[in-house]
Amino acid sequence: MTETTVIPHWIDGARRPSTSGRTAPVYNPATGQVQAQVALADQAEIDEAIASAQRGYEIWSEYSIAKRQTVLFNFRELLNARKPELAKIITAEHGKVVSDAMGEILRGQEVVELATGFPHLIKGAFSENASTGIDVYSIKQPLGVVGIISPFNFPAMVPMWFFPIAIAAGNSVVVKPSEKDPSAALWMAELWKEAGLPDGVFTVLNGDKLAVDGLLNAPEVQSISFVGSTPIAQYIYETASKNGKRVQALGGAKNHMLVLPDADLDLVADQAINAGYGAAGERCMAISVVLAVEPVADELIAKIVERIGKLNIGNGASSPEPDMGPVITDVHRDKITGYIDIAEADGATIVVDGRNFSVDGHEEGFFVGPTLIDNIPTTSRAYTEEIFGPVLEVVRVKSFDEGVELINSGQFGNGTAIFTNDGGAARRFQREIQVGMIGINVPIPVPVAYHSFGGWKASLFGDAKAYGVHGFEFFTREKAVTSRWLDPATHGGINLGFPQND
Repeated sequence: MTETTVIPHWIDGARRPSTSGRTAPVYNPATGQVQAQVALADQAEIDEAIASAQRGYEIWSEYSIAKRQTVLFNFRELLNARKPELAKIITAEHGKVVSDAMGEILRGQEVVELATGFPHLIKGAFSENASTGIDVYSIKQPLGVVGIISPFNFPAMVPMWFFPIAIAAGNSVVVKPSEKDPSAALWMAELWKEAGLPDGVFTVLNGDKLAVDGLLNAPEVQSISFVGSTPIAQYIYETASKNGKRVQALGGAKNHMLVLPDADLDLVADQAINAGYGAAGERCMAISVVLAVEPVADELIAKIVERIGKLNIGNGASSPEPDMGPVITDVHRDKITGYIDIAEADGATIVVDGRNFSVDGHEEGFFVGPTLIDNIPTTSRAYTEEIFGPVLEVVRVKSFDEGVELINSGQFGNGTAIFTNDGGAARRFQREIQVGMIGINVPIPVPVAYHSFGGWKASLFGDAKAYGVHGFEFFTREKAVTSRWLDPATHGGINLGFPQND
């Protein structure tokens, strides 16, 4: 793509050039250069997209379960065959290395595969002769048009947490991707078309806050699924709920890794590197804080520093592939380095400094080097707030109890991990910790597709987590039917009393 290319919407089963006259730049984060513009919808385009999705729903919801399942299988096969194309698109716009982009797609594909088995998960129940001559049964039906608002850090995986299940259940979806890396959603729209999905069932609406608010306020949109920062998640939850919509809004995180003295420190150092610096730390499940139960901190820090020194940072599309690429924009880069400034001003020790980091040949790229901070005060904003970058902080604690107390006192409750060889300590940790997803010697405990993803506290707004059984419950609503077929020879005549089971 060139700077003059304008990435369009996908409406009524085709690319739809925008007429709003509004665009936003899409960068190559490794070079710092604008590679395209993305359309920003106006109200007329928002209305058009939702109307198309409503028409698509009316068609798709009448498809038989068998026909819907065939389309799901077709999409799965096409995605599996062509996922390297999608990985390159993600790397070009997000900056993460190609293998990491491929890993993102594979985790999203797990949800597609779960969705292909949807008939079992949307079937109802039947009670024969619940009362004399009366049967009671339940049926699950789709909601209608559903909205998905996706973040920049996982432009393929996060939408795939939602839309395979929503579509399998008979809904139509409107995806509002991040304007920073919108092309993955458009690519998947074309794949759905090839798989046989009717026009209007999968819509891509590019835009900014105007598009978000359009989905939140449109009466035709029955639910909203969102992943992003906590302030935006709370805004979306409150606004959509006020408008009578179902909401699953997943917010931010500050994930801790508690390291006990009996842990294998080589394993811990490897996993801290992977979980702290993978995807340049732009993961809501990244490990941000290592809680080192003394006396292990000095030895562990030395091992982490040694491994940082061996990391190769560069253009994610390069061959051979680097270990870590750039962050998404120059604004986000400056926000991350600003947090490092805050930590230093608050008295922390900057052990490895990723500020002013550059890559030869990519001096204009949006790079932040892997950063390691020791002795971060727990009162510092650099500790309490989500940084969302390649910054790993170390807090020295005296005991297991002190570590658990620190984790539980935070505003977030997304993910956490413990590293230990003590099964009793691990079991106590999983019972006492007030966090939604827990790893035991696993640093990024993202559940597999047939479980559900979601945190506690300020990391999740709404009752429904993403995918798994929660997903099918979220995207369907249940009807209970009480049925009696009268036998003219035996029915009891008129009775104005309340129905009773005698």
